[in-house]
Parts: sequence; C-alpha cells; structure tokens
Amino acid sequence: MSRRVIVLSRSLFALFLFVVLLTSFVQAQNASSAKPFSGGYLAARAFHEGKFSFVNSGYNPLAVEPNALTCSPAPCIFKSVDASEGGAGAVNEDPVAVNPNNPQQILTGGNDFNCVNVQGFFATSDGGTTWSRKCSPGSGGQGDPIVGYDLNNVAYAGGIQNFSVVDFISKDNGKTWGNPITVITPVLGYLADKPWLEVDVNANSPRKNSIYVSTTQFDFSSGSQIWVSNSTDGGKTWNSTAVSTKQTFPTNVDQFSDLAVGADGTVYLSWLRCPAAASGICGGELSQIMFSRSKDGGKTWSKEKVAGTVTLVPSSCGAFYGCLPNTFERVSNIASNTVTGVGATAQVYISVYNWTGSQMQVEVLGSKNGGQTWGAPVLVTPGSKGDQFFQWANVSKNGKLLAVTWLDRRNDPNNLMYQPFYAISKDGGQTFGKAVALTGTKSNPNNDGRGGSFIGDYRTHVWSGSSIIAVWMDTRTNTSQDEVGGVKLH
Repeated sequence: MSRRVIVLSRSLFALFLFVVLLTSFVQAQNASSAKPFSGGYLAARAFHEGKFSFVNSGYNPLAVEPNALTCSPAPCIFKSVDASEGGAGAVNEDPVAVNPNNPQQILTGGNDFNCVNVQGFFATSDGGTTWSRKCSPGSGGQGDPIVGYDLNNVAYAGGIQNFSVVDFISKDNGKTWGNPITVITPVLGYLADKPWLEVDVNANSPRKNSIYVSTTQFDFSSGSQIWVSNSTDGGKTWNSTAVSTKQTFPTNVDQFSDLAVGADGTVYLSWLRCPAAASGICGGELSQIMFSRSKDGGKTWSKEKVAGTVTLVPSSCGAFYGCLPNTFERVSNIASNTVTGVGATAQVYISVYNWTGSQMQVEVLGSKNGGQTWGAPVLVTPGSKGDQFFQWANVSKNGKLLAVTWLDRRNDPNNLMYQPFYAISKDGGQTFGKAVALTGTKSNPNNDGRGGSFIGDYRTHVWSGSSIIAVWMDTRTNTSQDEVGGVKLH
C-alpha cells in the first residue's frame, strides 16, 4: 500500500471518528431532552449545569452594515439585518413586536447564550439601522423569550426564570429594563413552561392595554395544563386561570400555546395536545390542535375543543416532539393563531405543520364563527418540495390579508439548508399566493452553535402597516443569530 493511500485512509478514519463522536454527542444531548418541556428550557438548564458545549468553533462574524428595514418600490424584500450582538454564543427562538404608535420601534429577543442569564432582548428606534442589545435582568434564566408593546409606548419582555415566568418593563424602548416581576409560578409544582405574550392594542377594546401570557404548567410527573395570566396594570400584578383540562403523562401532553386578541378584546388561545403513551414521546403521533377563547379578559374560558388534527414528524434523533429530517434537530409544532373581526363572525386562523410521511407541510385551519366550528386544513404552498417548519400566522390590521411565514428547504436538493418564506391569502385563508423567500441566504441547521442539536422551538413575524417584519435563526456565521427581515407589500 502506498504512503499516499495510508495517509488518505488515516484522514478518512479521523473524519469518520469525528462524525461518530459528534453524532454520539448530539444523540446524548437529545436523549437527555426527550422530555415534554420546551427546548429553550432544556437548553438553558444544560447551559447552567455546565453540560452545554459550543461544538462549532468556526465562528465567522459578519461585517456590521447599518441597514434600515425598508425598500422601494413596493412590493420588495428588505435586506435583512442581524439584530443580536453577533457573539460566538448562539441566539435562537425569535419573538418580535412593533410599537403600534411608532413603526420605527421594533423589539425582538432570543435564547441568548452570550448572556449569563440566557435571555437577550434587542430593540431598534430607527427602523433597524441601530439596535440596543441587553441581557435580561434577574437570575436563573431558563429561556423562552417573549416581547410586546402597549398603546402607551411601554415595551414588555420576559421568559422563564427559576421555574417561573417573569416579565420586564421598559419605558425607553429596551435601552433599560426593570427588575423581573413574577407572572406565574409553577402552580402544578414543577415548571411554568413555554410562555407566550400578547397585549391588547386594539384602541376600541374595552380592555385595551391588558396583557396576557399563556404557559404550560408541568407537575413532577410531567402532567401538563395550559394556564393564562392577565395584567390590567401594565404588568405590575397578575391573575392566573387554568384553561385546559389537566393531562396525565404519558396519555397526553398539552404544550406550545399561542394567543391572539380580537378588536373587541376577546382572547383566543390555541395549543398542541399530543399522545405519548405508545413510545413515551409524541414524535410521529397523530395529535390534536386545541382551542379556547375568553370574552371577559381571561377570567373564564370556553370549553376546550379540537380545531383539527396533525401528525408530528417522527423522532429520528430521540427528541420528544420529533426531529427535523436529515438532522439531529428537535422540532416543535406551535399552533400559531390570529384573528380578524368580532363576535360570532370573527375569523380565526391557526397555522401548523403536518407530516405526510415524506414531507413537513405548513397548513392553515380556519373558523368563520369565532372558533365554534373549523374547516378542513388548507395547504399554504401545495406541490412544493422540501420540509416546511416553524410556521407563524398573522392577519393585517384591516383584516384583508393573512400572512403565513415559515422556514423552507425547497431550494436545497439535499433537503437540509433552509430559508424563510412567506405567502399571502386574500380570500380568508381559502387559497394562498406564491411562496416567496425573504432572503437568498440559506442557513445550515448543523451550524446552530450547538452541533446541530438545538436551533430553537419557534420564530415569528408581525405586521407593520403594509409590511411584514419577520425574524428567524440565521446560521451563516456558523452559529445561530437573530435575523430580522421582511417584505413591503404596497
């Protein structure tokens, strides 16, 4: 055997060994996270316990270019901008809010592993040209960031800290944040998990400026229940109410709730209910999308009902809710809901993904009577190739346009690298227009900064006038960053 062949064989063996070790590392990470808790909580817990490792060492910072989120003439795609600080630590899970009084003020955040408290919040007052970047106050941060604005120009942020959900208040658009205020404690004993925040910014609502936070409450046996907390004094004090019936593990798990507030102040709530009895996890299982609403500011809630069913992607990597195909990434299925209209004719939409057996496809469930009954699911982009995941839905202020955004792998023949996409429905969710990429840059989930094992559980978008402001996890620097972009429609 020649010397060249020997050297080549050793190189191949070294590469093989690296792949085996990396695979073992990632599988161990996911095996420890095969629990029904949110990925943000599990990753933050591992970080605090010293079990978190930044596997990708090839961090490649981008040149910082001032860039406002604007373009012309419409319709046009914004040049996206990195809102996070660009550190070597990963940033993932990206909520976003726009000040209803000032579209130049945008707030986002993330599980920020550049912060000791694993929570970072990023705000701009000039439409995206410059950003203030602040780690959250408090201690014991456990991920799952939430953000919002009220009609008084007050910004809100929050997440999990010390097994409870807290909120922070800023009156200078995120330059400074107040100390954490407890929204809800672990009322079932173990953990207040996966919060979501919505503020009633409807000027004619009888409960305008009320704040709502939904959570999944877990007991020590992984029993679960959806709760909603509300504040009518600007986030200073909170009242909490159980919404769903308590689920017993492993029969069912309730998780991944989302909130929307109608023009009349009605609050709409959706969440995932999945069975885990067959294998101890929900991946690959036929699951239910649940729905409830409150007409009295969150004090009482309608009887929960099933809005539709979906099949979760199989758990090829051992993660509880399934794994993104061709990767070791856990993947959630958040039932994102949005509403237009009021009363018995309110139109409610819920975006989810469904696993067909070969593809993750984003679809929308719709109700024309305030959630009393639900129609058949509508595919957002039928006939496309590549998996679609981390979907989000929001309806425009005038109620005429329903926007759905998601991460899409159609442009990678290997079904690995993703781009953020959007599509618009002009007929109440019956059909959708052409799916359009929000950036030409593709992101590799294996470069998430954690060896391809956790890129987050969600990313989102909001409307700002005739524009859609979207956020996603961008991995071009070899670690995940909070990227903000979007489209101006007219």
